[in-house]
Amino acid sequence: MESVQAIKQRFGIIGNTPSLNRAIEKAIQVAPTDISVLVTGESGVGKESIPKIIHQLSHRKHNKYIAVNCGAIPEGTIDSELFGHEKGAFTGATQTRAGYFEVADGGTIFLDEVGELPLTTQVRLLRVLENGEFIKVGSSKVQKTNVRIVAATNVNMFEAIEKEKFREDLYYRLSTVDIHLPPLRERQGDIHLLFRKFASDFALKYKMPTIKLTDNAVQVLLKHRWSGNIRQLRNIAEQLSVLEQNRTISAEVLRSYLPASASTNLPAIIKTSKSESDFSSEREILYKVLFDMKSDLNDLKKLTMELMKNGNTKDVEKNNESLIQKIYGNNDEEDVDFEESIPQNTEVISIPEHAINQEDITPIQDKYHFAEEIEEEETLSLQDKELELIKKSLERHNGKRKLAAAELGISERTLYRKIKQYDL
Repeated sequence: MESVQAIKQRFGIIGNTPSLNRAIEKAIQVAPTDISVLVTGESGVGKESIPKIIHQLSHRKHNKYIAVNCGAIPEGTIDSELFGHEKGAFTGATQTRAGYFEVADGGTIFLDEVGELPLTTQVRLLRVLENGEFIKVGSSKVQKTNVRIVAATNVNMFEAIEKEKFREDLYYRLSTVDIHLPPLRERQGDIHLLFRKFASDFALKYKMPTIKLTDNAVQVLLKHRWSGNIRQLRNIAEQLSVLEQNRTISAEVLRSYLPASASTNLPAIIKTSKSESDFSSEREILYKVLFDMKSDLNDLKKLTMELMKNGNTKDVEKNNESLIQKIYGNNDEEDVDFEESIPQNTEVISIPEHAINQEDITPIQDKYHFAEEIEEEETLSLQDKELELIKKSLERHNGKRKLAAAELGISERTLYRKIKQYDL
């Protein structure tokens, strides 16, 4: 069994971080077996090196090694790419085609970005992992294959499983052994070492002197967060090698090549993506507001009917004080016309009746116990009864609006508006 250091030299891996060494050790240990391996880590950490190590140290090293980027293949063709298809299986299938699992029989397949696989393809892949069987697109014949599957992903698989974007049974099949590669920001001792290696490689490639960093520039290099990891570091080294005439790079020059939004290696608060249920929650709130308005209208009808039945408005007002306050409020200054309170630049959206799905409304009705207060008197004209009550109250108080408003349980301003509305 080769040592970790020998493997690093053989595959061009730079770094001495313990977590990196542990990942390579695990790859060396599992290589002689046929165990499925899942390589995890952020984008740009060099996950593609692990499956190469596993293949070259296994008994399959003389057979094919195929790397497939699952995220780069369109959903409509990925089944055909992986498992092949028969002639005439779909438009454009002019001949039978062998898929990667058939071509790599006896070898190793590296499925990069496996978290991007469609659910239908995940079912097919699970069958290959369980018994080595697959069926070509457009065929009914079961074929056998003997491949070693090594997968890699930068997706949080547990979140993907929770959101039902990845099958839990497939995850446990793929991750018999999980090899995690650390991000570059957790490899402080390797950052400058990697930069010098890249600078030397580009100097040789472009036939120019090697760039060097000042002490202050080295500190800037180490403090940067490196969200793009090794790939980002390599790009910065290449840009400096090509664009800078002065081969000694200062801290100021280095900062000019680094993204300003991620210039320091500090804890970052990452806002999670908006939940898919947010829209339905907003719709539920809208429905609740509509039903609250309906409930208030029923309360107003109930109050009016109480006034009509009892005749003595003062007793009704006393008995229904909380109801009156709920509908009209008890502060004259706060009693603002709804239409007047809407800003001029506010867009009013009307919801057509057919746009509201009764199946959506029903469970919300049950949840908030919106009762349908239907009374026989609801068929009467509310406007006529309101007009009649206002007239009686004004007559009783000889046209004094303040006293009439107090008796009716509304503000003087609201009463004045009603007088103008009914032209009294």
